[in-house]
Amino acid sequence: MSATAILSALAEEQQGLIERLTHPVRVERAGREFWRGELQGRPVVLGLSRLGKVAAATTATALIEAFGVSRVVFTGVAGGMGHGVHVGDVVVASEFVQHDMDASPLFPRYQIPLYGRSLFPCDVTLTAMLLEASKAGVAQGRSRFNQDFGGLGMAVHTGLIASGDRFVSATAESRDLHSALKAGGFVPLAVEMEGAAVAQVCFDYGVPFAAVRTISDRADDDAHLDFARFVSDVASRYALEIIQALMPMLPQPHSARQTAL
Repeated sequence: MSATAILSALAEEQQGLIERLTHPVRVERAGREFWRGELQGRPVVLGLSRLGKVAAATTATALIEAFGVSRVVFTGVAGGMGHGVHVGDVVVASEFVQHDMDASPLFPRYQIPLYGRSLFPCDVTLTAMLLEASKAGVAQGRSRFNQDFGGLGMAVHTGLIASGDRFVSATAESRDLHSALKAGGFVPLAVEMEGAAVAQVCFDYGVPFAAVRTISDRADDDAHLDFARFVSDVASRYALEIIQALMPMLPQPHSARQTAL
């Protein structure tokens, strides 16, 4: 059985995982650094998506083509958009939409040209595991995080996430974006910059994909406040707790397949 790819948007989220790798091997591909090894007896490949849809798609393609991964799991941060989604909450994606895709009038707004679809679903089985792992991870760190960041919501949601190549950081922009998506029949819980691209690549290759995002802000005028500290003190811990909870749920490999590099 081949490896599970664990993608993160930011280096802080991967550091704890790299430190826990057994038999770590550093590999360069497509101008990127990957770490191959084992977590809790499961073969994994760790990589950074970088920011934006094109960079994330390149990273996902490299993971599939060069390493032959059997599934992709994404951890990262996002801006909350849905009702009841608060800073410190976690959103496990059920599907993704690209909020900046507009090839109208040739195609309906938000539809990916020549695919006949606007939504790219996450794998049902892998997402169910990630949802369970997210609940366990949040429960594990609840008291500690509340001491560090008072007032964090720490609820776990599942639903639609919107991706686009811009950092949404103004209240008016967030409101307009949410209204436009809702008018098109889409009601996202969160907004970020990479997930939809990775979902599309995994759809093309037939590779199961699941994603979890920690809400760092409400995609409004306060979106830049304490972002670096939040990623370091909260999101990176969530990522570590969630992935550690997920690993035992994954199928135990019968034999490790060597990948040509």
